Amino acid sequence: MELNMQEALRYLGAQSPDAALLTGLTALAEELQSRITPRFTWALTDTAELALPGQLAQRMLADCPRSAVLVCTLGAEFDRWMRQLSARDMARAVMLDALGSVYVEAGCDAAENAIRARFPGKHLTDRFSPGYGDLPLDVQPRLLESAGAGRIGVAVTDTLMMTPQKSVSAIVGIADAPQPARVRGCAHCALNKTCPYRKAGATCHV
Repeated sequence: MELNMQEALRYLGAQSPDAALLTGLTALAEELQSRITPRFTWALTDTAELALPGQLAQRMLADCPRSAVLVCTLGAEFDRWMRQLSARDMARAVMLDALGSVYVEAGCDAAENAIRARFPGKHLTDRFSPGYGDLPLDVQPRLLESAGAGRIGVAVTDTLMMTPQKSVSAIVGIADAPQPARVRGCAHCALNKTCPYRKAGATCHV
């Protein structure tokens, strides 16, 4: 599973990283991948049964009779490592946190690929998660239940935060026709007028 190092640098706010940062980040990424493998689970559901509130879900899933709910996590081991590193080397802990965010998204990509392989000839929407746009966090418990998140050790707290720390839930619509990008890319970003990456002639996404 490949880690997007440019994305990790973006999380760190390092547009022009020096050699020392790149070396340290690369070494830590290798250690992360040797110690932890993202785990994911997903389940198919009728979109109507999801009954997601808000305009975002309505727009994303308008052409999708079925949807997949996925959950991915780096597990409790990542949390223990973060606590240990935070106590003795905060700079490396910050780097590990950024790499963890990228790594769990790579796990979501793997889950999405598994969904795509299960439905050849179908077309997936961009994935989107509770807390994005007007999709509220209070849908989190039933999404986790729907996906069987307990099988991979993921739960939700009373404050609607997922545990372990690096866990992600998302919805992907499944359609018969190609779906336009609706949440990814510069055109759909709230910062597209002020983004420092665009000003430098680059983007933060692949």
